[in-house]
Amino acid sequence: MSVFEVKQGTSPVILGFPHTGTEVPSDIWERLNDNGRLLADTDWHIHRLYDGLLGNPTTVRATFHRYVIDANRDPSGTSLYPGQNTTGLIPETDFDGKAIWKDGAAPIEADIAVRLRDFHAPYHAALAAEIERVKSIHGIAVLYDCHSIRSHIPFLFEGKLPDFNIGTDMGKTCDPAIEHAAIAVASAAAGYDSILNGRFKGGWTTRHYGKPATGVHAIQMELAQSTHLASEAPPFAYDGEKADNLRIHLKSILTRIEEIALGLKR
Repeated sequence: MSVFEVKQGTSPVILGFPHTGTEVPSDIWERLNDNGRLLADTDWHIHRLYDGLLGNPTTVRATFHRYVIDANRDPSGTSLYPGQNTTGLIPETDFDGKAIWKDGAAPIEADIAVRLRDFHAPYHAALAAEIERVKSIHGIAVLYDCHSIRSHIPFLFEGKLPDFNIGTDMGKTCDPAIEHAAIAVASAAAGYDSILNGRFKGGWTTRHYGKPATGVHAIQMELAQSTHLASEAPPFAYDGEKADNLRIHLKSILTRIEEIALGLKR
């Protein structure tokens, strides 16, 4: 299996999709329990949701599931949110804290090393290469990392998650104009709520690549799945009407970010 898919574009904006993949090699699949085989913690339909919103962006998508290894976690295993519940480089549980591996089949250190080599590293090599290519064209690159999550997950956060969750690691990963554009559009979107650097401040991808001083900017958008799914439970069906309403605002965000990026060209 190819562990990533790349579509090269000419825009300064790159869309990253680390969590939409659902492929699991057979040897790993055999180790998952029935709960794990639901693949519940997928960013369902997110690549479809963003398709066609921007003229010609580059897209980099992991095809493997996050239960194989999480492409948005620090390869060292360091927690993104120390002191808070989260899932690791290879999750031991789902987002509800329930086991996903059969008894005695949970990954060990040797599994982590192999999966870093075969999945995590190739995905990030492809992403890094596209960032450099786009930057060579424009003098700047903006990585917009696309995510989604259920709106209610008590194991991870209290209450209902806002619809738009924008993360820039407290303003460190992108120019202030990019951050402002995203939250301005999200805040003005009628019928939706939003937050900047709330529970989700940007994953490892955003924090690792977002270095504005070098001309590389990164921002994470974590969408509540209630904004575009018919149900946040199996079969996690795409709701076309909900999605079309949401796409209007996502298009505005991406268009404004692209305009800003072109204005920031080094």
